Amino acid sequence: MVNLRIAEVLRNGQPDESLVVQGWVRTKRELKGFAFIEVNDGSSLASLQVVINEDLPEYDSVLKKLNTGASVEVAGVLVTSQGKGQRVELKANKVTVYGEADPDTYPLQKKRHSFEFLRTIGHLRSRTNSFGAVFRVRNACSTAIHQFFQQRGFLWVHTPIITANDCEGAGELFSVTSLDLKDVPRKENKAVDYGKDFFSKPTYLTVSGQLEAEVMATAFTNVYTFGPTFRAENSNTSRHLAEFWMVEPEMAFCDLKGDMDLAEAFLKHIFKYVMETCAEDMEFFNQRIDNTVIATAENIINNEFERVTYTEAIKLLEKADVKFEYPVSWGLDLQSEHERYLAEQLFKKPTIVTNYPVQIKAFYMRLDDDEKTVAAMDILAPKIGEIIGGSQREERLEILERRILAQGMKPEDLWWYLDLRRFGTVPHAGFGLGFERLVQFMTGMGNIRDVIPFPRTPESAEF
Repeated sequence: MVNLRIAEVLRNGQPDESLVVQGWVRTKRELKGFAFIEVNDGSSLASLQVVINEDLPEYDSVLKKLNTGASVEVAGVLVTSQGKGQRVELKANKVTVYGEADPDTYPLQKKRHSFEFLRTIGHLRSRTNSFGAVFRVRNACSTAIHQFFQQRGFLWVHTPIITANDCEGAGELFSVTSLDLKDVPRKENKAVDYGKDFFSKPTYLTVSGQLEAEVMATAFTNVYTFGPTFRAENSNTSRHLAEFWMVEPEMAFCDLKGDMDLAEAFLKHIFKYVMETCAEDMEFFNQRIDNTVIATAENIINNEFERVTYTEAIKLLEKADVKFEYPVSWGLDLQSEHERYLAEQLFKKPTIVTNYPVQIKAFYMRLDDDEKTVAAMDILAPKIGEIIGGSQREERLEILERRILAQGMKPEDLWWYLDLRRFGTVPHAGFGLGFERLVQFMTGMGNIRDVIPFPRTPESAEF
């Protein structure tokens, strides 16, 4: 007999076909002389209905074990289903129970559980409809990301997890050390003697792979990273994680316009791919989580993104007939409420804001000719605000050195980064996408902790 995933059976299985499925019992319904169980293996939102007749060997003893959560293998023959909403069902010839689940203690039953409760059982929550759908969409997003860049000849590079650099300059870093924390070696001035540490200098978990991606772009032209990053930001909010994944392409011989064009095409590609491959899951989110997710996806796929400068955006916000919690004036960073007003209410579609004031952006962003703004861009999405941030990088050595000094940093700490401008410097640009923000936006899930399998947040590193 052929062993098939349930998604394949539901899609292509034909009556009289003999096959084997494996999975976990979702529900059991006993009637006189036979029983129905629903089996799900994670491959689809829908489960496969299995019919077990009382003539099955050891029928009574097997049935007692078939409680919600039990793992099973069912061999049988597909028959045309008499029920609504299903084309075929499996008539069992043999049922093997691999692992039982006590109905008195198994925490997942056929009812809706709160997401807060499900976070307390992170080892089991993936078996629910909501999280099955989330992680299938997350998988599809990952596939689409690689597909997009590989089709365009980008090289996937693996940038280091451990680094001595703070790319963003925010200082919210997790330290990495091999020192004995009960007996930390110190210098005469009581400072930690990092010379005795593994790397002989302070090192951290990375907040971004961008600087290393720039290195690789100056050899391979177009590259991208896709990996975990870390922020020791003590934020217990629905939008922050201490460990999250970032996508960061970097393109040599590219300016700000090329950066924006690629970012827009990138988002359109991902949404289109997910809508095509996870239609059932997206419909679930539209019905159960947020009834605008499909319209939002279609809005992104079918519309050209609006493009405005930061200066233009500030003027529009100052004229807005809305009372903002945070003030609006040139030189201040845009808050989430400002970003959402632009994307949701004013333009009603994704909006790219460009050329931000120099004082609110990172040192590596290219200084504009007026020296008041930099060649930066943020893509703002309805309902979530900033989803992509990027810039043309500063390729001029003298100006980059000046920017580093102006931010209180030491050029010698970035000697290798400056070397890229000494030896074959080139205009280049890139952007960063917070992967969990993307999945949250796409699915309509209210909390970012519910779009990553094992969320890492302040005081929480369970599972």
